Amino acid sequence: MPVNQPLTGHDRCGDPCTIVIFGASGDLTKRKLLPALYNLKALNLLPAKFSIIGFASTPGDDNWMREKATEDIKQFATRPFDEQVWGDFAQRTYYVPGDFNDIKTFETLKAKIEEAQKAWDVPGNILFYLAIAPSFFAKVVEQLGAVGLTEESEKAWRRVIVEKPFGHDLASARELNAALTKSIDESQIYRIDHYLGKETVQNIMVFRFGNSIFEPTWNRRYIEYVQITVAEQLGVELRGGYYDHSGVMRDMVQNHILSVLSLIAMEPPSSISGDAVRNEKVKVLEAIRPMTPEEVIENTIRGQYGAGTIGGKDVPGYRTEPDVNPQSNTETFVAMKLMVENWRWAEVPFYIRSGKRLAAHTTEVVIGFRRAPLLLFGEEMEKNIPPNRLVMHVQPEEGITLDIHAKRPGPKIQISNVPLNFNYREFGETTAATGYETLLYDCMIGETTLFHRYDSVDASWRIVNPILDVWQALPARAFPNYAAGTWGPAAADQLVARDGHAWHHYPMG
Repeated sequence: MPVNQPLTGHDRCGDPCTIVIFGASGDLTKRKLLPALYNLKALNLLPAKFSIIGFASTPGDDNWMREKATEDIKQFATRPFDEQVWGDFAQRTYYVPGDFNDIKTFETLKAKIEEAQKAWDVPGNILFYLAIAPSFFAKVVEQLGAVGLTEESEKAWRRVIVEKPFGHDLASARELNAALTKSIDESQIYRIDHYLGKETVQNIMVFRFGNSIFEPTWNRRYIEYVQITVAEQLGVELRGGYYDHSGVMRDMVQNHILSVLSLIAMEPPSSISGDAVRNEKVKVLEAIRPMTPEEVIENTIRGQYGAGTIGGKDVPGYRTEPDVNPQSNTETFVAMKLMVENWRWAEVPFYIRSGKRLAAHTTEVVIGFRRAPLLLFGEEMEKNIPPNRLVMHVQPEEGITLDIHAKRPGPKIQISNVPLNFNYREFGETTAATGYETLLYDCMIGETTLFHRYDSVDASWRIVNPILDVWQALPARAFPNYAAGTWGPAAADQLVARDGHAWHHYPMG
């Protein structure tokens, strides 16, 4: 998109507010949140009246926070550093060191908020961002409530952004939600999924509902299968301690992938904002019937990477990564077949896969259309030409590819597969974004479309939990079962081959 074009679908600034970031000294803050807020400031989407307060256990004061933030933004900014833009931003930045369990620290935070509000004439709106370990979510919200920081009025909203994961399983998700809603209302909770901030993911709704040529064919009559792939070349890096208790099912499938699936499969909403979209997404998840143990064994594949080669370099296996149990049974790869049991999608398989240390870094959605009903050009010719496919490339290159069939020039009829490509770079010079700009902005204006409501979290855990239960009861015997730098275990290919399909890999042209 052009440099001066907003990153969002709105043309007004966010509501005046104070933004409090818990975990201000952490990785997420310096790599994503500060650059995203800086981008919003540069694009004039931050309100004129705002302030930012960091909260963490690291000792420091306001000046320390401003100096650290300046160092971090110079290293991690996704746009050219502008001294004037950043100067105003830094002046409005404050810091409170303390312990989440100490109520006196939250009283200090309340006083610091009041100080910043007075200094910059900011009204009572406050956005709390919990960029902290999930185990602290409930305690922090409880403490905020205890000092009166979660109370709303007609003139002041209070909103809490919660990072993933929301629970470790269905029971813990329900327990966490019950704990949060003791102090705040569901309408105040913004469960963030940074995947929904990506341009191509947002474009799924525009593509489906803004182009009348696709909606008539977006159903079981014309679509034979759907594939969603989220592949990473990286291993667990320095996240071994977290990942070994999570695995790819909890880390990617329960939130990111099921959210993308629901956007692909949902019915047209009555409007494109707020609960209208979220209502339709939940209906999709509720239409995915939880698997029986026998179905889990038949329709899911799990894997764990061993040593291999990526980019010409040898890389270690998962069990030798830092902070990983040498006998770990945690999955780093999953492939599965899901069925959405409603009238639109009955008998259309949704294949999903995700993993680490795979052959490429890519996220894509593939819509496989059915073959033409008559073999007009000969069975052999048509057998060698794949059916029409629509591919939505989410990352690393954002764009859309539509495969069509065309006759090659010459006196004989020879059919070729022709990809029609659209790339977001074609909009012109682009602004590199972190994926958090739209989400932070939407929270500031009260737009909830891209955030998870609890019923969708509950529905996704109901899909995932039976699978995790079977995997726990029947530990994998063959781990590691794929080499780093490959596309996962051979059983993943067999899963889709049983239905006469194959996984698709699309480089952007």
